[in-house]
Order: sequence, then C-alpha cells, then structure tokens
Amino acid sequence: MFDVAPTELLLVAVVALLVIGPKDLPRAMRIVGKWVGRARGIARQFRSGIDTMIRESELAEMEKQWAAENERIMREYPPQPSLPAPETEPAVENQLIEHHDTAPVMVEQPAIVEAAPPKPRPKRTAKPKAAVDPEPAEAAPAPKRTRKPKAAAAQVQDEPQP
Repeated sequence: MFDVAPTELLLVAVVALLVIGPKDLPRAMRIVGKWVGRARGIARQFRSGIDTMIRESELAEMEKQWAAENERIMREYPPQPSLPAPETEPAVENQLIEHHDTAPVMVEQPAIVEAAPPKPRPKRTAKPKAAVDPEPAEAAPAPKRTRKPKAAAAQVQDEPQP
C-alpha cells in the first residue's frame, strides 16, 4: 500500500537535517512521532469498528441459516405424541409379585441398656511449696578445687609401680 524504501527514507532524513537543522531536528521528530501515533490510533479504531460490524453481520446471517434449517427439520420430522411406557416381560412381573407376596420377617428388637455413668476422677492436689526463709543464713563458701601442677603429674607417672 504505502511502501518506503530505505534509500527514500535516507533521502528524507538528509533533507530534514538540511532544512530543519541539527538543533531543532529532535523536537521535529518528536512532533512527527506524536502525529504518526495519533494516525495509527485512529486507523486501529476504524479497523476494529469495521471488524465488529462484519462479525455482527456474519452472526445475523448464520442465525438466519440456523432458523431456516430448524424449520426444515421440524417440517420433515413433526413432533410425535408421547409414547406409552413399555410393558415389562411376564417373567419379571412374576418375580416382582412373588417377592412382594412373601410375608415380612420379624426380627427380635435389641434390648436397650443404659450405660453406667462414668466414675469421677479424683482431683489432683497441688504439691506444697517449700517454706521460704525471709532472711537466709549466710552459706559457707564452697571449697576451692585445686589442680596438681603438670610437672607433679608427670613425676607421679614416672614412678615405678610396686
């Protein structure tokens, strides 16, 4: 439809650079870009409107075809009155009758015994807390642990065992 070759695009860019100048070229390109965007938006909106109209007309045409086909089918196969229920086979009827002719079997009813109430659990008692002395007596200091010097431990090991 509208074809621009790369050489033509290069020629337009060179002419724009010479006519507009390098200083104002970015602003001019921004304005051209905005106008191109608006034109594309209008074209997209127009195209979507046309597509919607085409879809609606196709749907209306299909509905007419379906209605015509439905009328043809209804003329060829008119609705029939409801059919009576099919009869059962005599053998099945005899089995049903024999089954219903027998007397019901009586069963002894189970005896209902009330359960004994559960025994109450004994209550747990709290352990008595130790009496706290308001003024504790001074405790004797713990004895200090002493270690043997390493040299003494080495001497002990060197001694012969009796």
